[in-house]
Amino acid sequence: MRPLALALFWGSAAVIAYAYLGYPLLLALLGRFLRPRHTDDVTPAVDVVIAAYNEAGCIEAKLENTLALDYPADRLRIWVVTDGSTDATPDLVQRYAPREVTLLHRPERQGKAAALARALPHLVGEAILFTDANCSLPPHALRRMARHLADPQVGGVSGAKRVARAGSSEGENLYWRYEGWLKALDARLGSVMGAPGEVWLARRAAYRPPPPDILLDDFYASIEMAARGWRVAYEPDAWSLEPASPDLGAEWQRRVRNAAGGWQAVLRLRAVWRGGARLVFQYLSHRVLRWVAAPLLLPLLLLANLLLLPHPVYTLLLAAQGLFYAAALAGWALARQGRRAGWLAAPLAVVMLNAAALAGGWRYLRGQHTVLWPKVRP
Repeated sequence: MRPLALALFWGSAAVIAYAYLGYPLLLALLGRFLRPRHTDDVTPAVDVVIAAYNEAGCIEAKLENTLALDYPADRLRIWVVTDGSTDATPDLVQRYAPREVTLLHRPERQGKAAALARALPHLVGEAILFTDANCSLPPHALRRMARHLADPQVGGVSGAKRVARAGSSEGENLYWRYEGWLKALDARLGSVMGAPGEVWLARRAAYRPPPPDILLDDFYASIEMAARGWRVAYEPDAWSLEPASPDLGAEWQRRVRNAAGGWQAVLRLRAVWRGGARLVFQYLSHRVLRWVAAPLLLPLLLLANLLLLPHPVYTLLLAAQGLFYAAALAGWALARQGRRAGWLAAPLAVVMLNAAALAGGWRYLRGQHTVLWPKVRP
């Protein structure tokens, strides 16, 4: 039993350490030997596509924000897809028709991927900017992203995601800062491992809509694009800002549904394995290990540690694990009260991320997922 416990403990520890620290450090080292990517001041004709389901509370602000983008007006067209909306969203969008905003509405709701696929035949530009209704973009965002399309090998450009500060959002902010760091490193080596639906730009010739039952349409489409030989670049100055989850319960729901989409992508994106050694390396290291392997190995690490007691080294390591989970629990208690968790937000974010990955994977494997996700925003 002891040799097996030793193998489980150190094997699990090695994989977890590589997934969260080893991989980004390796990318940072490799990136020092790579040239900066080519960009230039180009302004292709762009269709902005906003999928909006019952967004009457924010759609006007979103359209004003989009119309304020620093981009040639004659090179920009805005489309809003409001499939299934039962509030005033379609009527509010219709008021913007004189300002080159086109409404695409139908009463049936079939999910975001289906809505975006329905919009595609209407588009006329050379590139498509996908963005969500509840986020805002800085005026320079589109121009900065379009610069990357000067490179004919670039099929898409991922922006960065930011979350407005709130008492329970520290973990979200930490996660997205870490993810942005990884995206920058990934892009130096090859392609980013997934673009956020809040802000990403796709070359029309490179974009293929994902199947309508895909949960993470943005992730699926950008990775599938990379698997076909296109590069997906990263532009950190093109960021989206959206409200934080109203509370930890809502953040948990969002993480679980995203995790279900992650498991679905891992099992459905078979094209990745034909995309070349570099893409497979990045995809395994950045996504598969973090979405599937690390969440499964963390409990095994704890179990193997228990089996190795009472050896003094493993007693100390068990105490360290206990302190880590205690810190996460303390961070959770503070966030539940709407108070700042400070440094406790880091262990809380790691625990929530991995627990949600297990819950989301279980939900997906049991067939309990749906593309018609309920809103978790206030």
